Amino acid sequence: MLANFIKIENIKNGAIKIISLIILLFTLAGCSGFTSNRTQGYSIPQSSMEQIRPGQSEDLVIAVLGSPQTKSSFSEETAFYYVETKIEETAFGLTTIKSRTVLAIYFGKDRKVKDKAVYALEDGKLITIETRRTPSFGEDKTFIEALIASI
Repeated sequence: MLANFIKIENIKNGAIKIISLIILLFTLAGCSGFTSNRTQGYSIPQSSMEQIRPGQSEDLVIAVLGSPQTKSSFSEETAFYYVETKIEETAFGLTTIKSRTVLAIYFGKDRKVKDKAVYALEDGKLITIETRRTPSFGEDKTFIEALIASI
């Protein structure tokens, strides 16, 4: 009788392990498939891009697209930049940039649209950011060093 009890107990333990494994696999499969897509910046509809043509005023561009995210004004000529970034985020917080679109609208001296360009993620260039710092006088001293230097 004790031998039968041990066999039944082993079967129960094996079944619990299998059921637990199945539940764990379904849980992980559900989490790995959970992603959310969102847009950062502007949402630039194709119809709005088609409305912008050479010769139109800055005010009309702002009325159609809204205020630009960035402006450049290197001389009398200016440019408006609208950036749309589509991001996919997983359940674990990992983000991936799926696409980036930059709409650049260039204006002449008369504040009329001169040209427009659409740049994609592939048009960008990677820039390495320099992490070295140039020390300046008084910046690198700790509190104790500054205290000793003042004595």
